[in-house]
Amino acid sequence: MTSTSAHATASTETYFDTVRRLSSAQKTAARGAPPYSVYVNRRVGRYLAAGAFRLGLTPNNVTTISASFTFCAIGLLAIGEPSWWLGLVVWLLLAIGYAFDSADGQVARLRGGGSPSGEWLDHVVDSIKISTLHLAVLITMFTHFPLSSSIWLLVPIGFAAVAAVSFFAMILNDLLKAKHAPRAPLSTAPRTAVRSLLGLPTDYGVLCLAFVLLGAPLAFFGLYTLLFIANALYLALALGKWFRDMTALGRVDVVRP
Repeated sequence: MTSTSAHATASTETYFDTVRRLSSAQKTAARGAPPYSVYVNRRVGRYLAAGAFRLGLTPNNVTTISASFTFCAIGLLAIGEPSWWLGLVVWLLLAIGYAFDSADGQVARLRGGGSPSGEWLDHVVDSIKISTLHLAVLITMFTHFPLSSSIWLLVPIGFAAVAAVSFFAMILNDLLKAKHAPRAPLSTAPRTAVRSLLGLPTDYGVLCLAFVLLGAPLAFFGLYTLLFIANALYLALALGKWFRDMTALGRVDVVRP
C-alpha cells in the first residue's frame, strides 16, 4: 500500500476500523519477548498509532513525540528531588514515550512501509534513551540517596553499560543476519509463557514501572539493583548464544556457492 492509497483508505474507515486493520498486520513477537512489551505496550501503541495515522502524522513525527515524553522524564529524574509524585510522573512519561516508540513502526506499516531515515532516527533515539536514563539515576543517587558507600554508584554505571551493549548487540545481530543469511527461514519455534516470564526483568516497561518507588529511595534502589543483576546475567547468557549464531552464519558463507 502506497502513502496515497493509505490516506484514501483512512478517509473511508473509522478509527476502530484502523485499529482492527493494524491488529491484523502485527509483527510476530520474538520467542523471548517479555509480556509487558507484547501484551501492554504493543496494544497501547496500536491505539496511539491508529490515532496518529488518522491525524496524518508520519512515523518520524511519532518518534519525535516519543522522544519528547522520554527525555522530559529523564530530565526530571536528573534534576528533581526524589518523591512519590516525581516517581509517578517519571513512570507515566516514560511509559507514554515507550508506547509511542511502539506506535511509530505501526504507523509506518499503516502507511505502506517505513524508510531508512525513519529506522535510523528510531534507533538513534533509542540509543540515547538507553544510556541517559541510567546516567540520570546515577545523578539522583549521588545527589539525594543516603548511600552507605560510593561503591553503590557502580550499579547505574554498570546498568548503563549492560543496556548499551545489549542494544548494540541486538542491532548488530539483525545487520549480520541480513547480510550473511538474507534468505534464511525465520524461527518457527513458539513463544512460551515460561520463556516470556523469564525475560520480564529485562523488559523496559518493568524498568519504567520501578520509578514509582522513587519516593522510597532504598526500596527503589533495591529493585533497581535486582533488575541490573538480572539484565547482566541475561546478557551474559545471550552473548554466548549470539556468538554461536554468528559462528553458524560463517559456516553458511563457507558452503554457499
